[in-house]
Amino acid sequence: MVGRVIFTVLVVIGLGCRKPQPSAIERLARCRMEEGPTDGYCGKLPVFENRESKAGRKINLKIVVLPALKRESRPDPLFVLAGGPGQGAAKMAASFSQIFRTFQNDRDIVLVDQRGTGDSNPLNCKPEDRDEDDLSKLGAYPLEQFRKCLAGYDAEPSLYTTPVAMDDLEDVRLFLGYGKINVWGGSYGTRAALVYLRRHPDSVRTVMLDGVAPTGMRLPLFVSRDGQRALDLLIRDCEADASCRARFPALRTKVAALLAHTALKPRVRLTHPRTGERGEVIFTRELFASILFGALYSPALSSLLPRLLEDAASGDYQGLLALGFAGEATSDDPISQGMFLSVVCSEDRPYITRAEIEAETKNTFFGSTMFDTRLKPCEFWPRAEIAAGYHDAVKSDVPVLIFSGELDPITPPVWGEQAKRTLSNSRHIVVPGTGHGTIAAGCVPRLTSKFLEQASVAGLDESCVRNLHRPPFFVNYSGPAGKAER
Repeated sequence: MVGRVIFTVLVVIGLGCRKPQPSAIERLARCRMEEGPTDGYCGKLPVFENRESKAGRKINLKIVVLPALKRESRPDPLFVLAGGPGQGAAKMAASFSQIFRTFQNDRDIVLVDQRGTGDSNPLNCKPEDRDEDDLSKLGAYPLEQFRKCLAGYDAEPSLYTTPVAMDDLEDVRLFLGYGKINVWGGSYGTRAALVYLRRHPDSVRTVMLDGVAPTGMRLPLFVSRDGQRALDLLIRDCEADASCRARFPALRTKVAALLAHTALKPRVRLTHPRTGERGEVIFTRELFASILFGALYSPALSSLLPRLLEDAASGDYQGLLALGFAGEATSDDPISQGMFLSVVCSEDRPYITRAEIEAETKNTFFGSTMFDTRLKPCEFWPRAEIAAGYHDAVKSDVPVLIFSGELDPITPPVWGEQAKRTLSNSRHIVVPGTGHGTIAAGCVPRLTSKFLEQASVAGLDESCVRNLHRPPFFVNYSGPAGKAER
């Protein structure tokens, strides 16, 4: 035990106390516990909210640098761009420090709360006086609350778009004294990474995209289509599995029946997952579709769906309701909802027609729910003017490594393939059995490390991802097929 303690102390002294690049040391200080990981360095960079006028209000960008562990480390850091839109990378430093620990061996990891998120003048909007028993509003906020939030911001929300934020990021790079940087983006962070690449190409050494959401995606136009694809794959895989097929026959028909039934807004008796109280709740189609869509993000979670759908088809919605609460946003919601609207209401919604909505949501389980609920505030949210050509595919010869989860319901491989066409020095790897986010799947960290080391897609052996498969389905609540009998 004593030897282990001594060894741990030596590791901390020899590795954990290394500081980032010298110029960054002058501007950052060791993070306090409430700021981020205590082995990281924290600081703030003031920038003009209105970058064009360079006048008026300034906002502070929160920065966390996780220093490279090796003394002889690389000078090119890895900047991590979070998803959403609305997540703050620095705010999620504790999680990211675990996910990117392998890459921290050789280089600094830089996390910045994008303007409007985390601790960078966040445009948060949380519900007030929530009615715990009104489950039909699970995950939804009333328009009145968004109007109230908008009136209370010390901010001009139209200035919180992706292009403006990526110019902020360039200021952070210069502030910290780095030369060329490596950029990793996940989900919406891939859009941010591509915009940064287009606006500041000379600052980029490599780019890694995980679950591509390009500028031309026009969120959330294709969400229903892509979500339906993920559900179709789940049903296909269940039908191809002998145990799942035998235990849950005619699953597609039962899903259709559930959609029809919940459209009638049935009142069902359930035990509240949070309070434990029995009560009668309205189980709407929107609630059902949202729970279903949320579960499809994770193959591990969606392995429960055939079992839960079978129960619901028999009138027992308890499992589905519990699943909805498992993925529900809490008071610690990592998404700054106002920033989400500032991006989507400026960059996406104005470029989507009603005819396109009807065409892309037709015959899908999710339908037009996103437009009818979450995007309703776009009717009054301040909008920025987006430059001509913004939605065009980004062109570059910088090395780019693209990953897509085969089962991803929101950024499926079609988007990674689309981005690859105009990135002349890129490679697209589809990861089997994986949903939204591949960075921790199988050999993906190893492939990413090699790419970072050589700054080239050449010689990457992606055959290792073929060993990945969808997790086995739960045929009962004891576990996957065959597990309960052992």
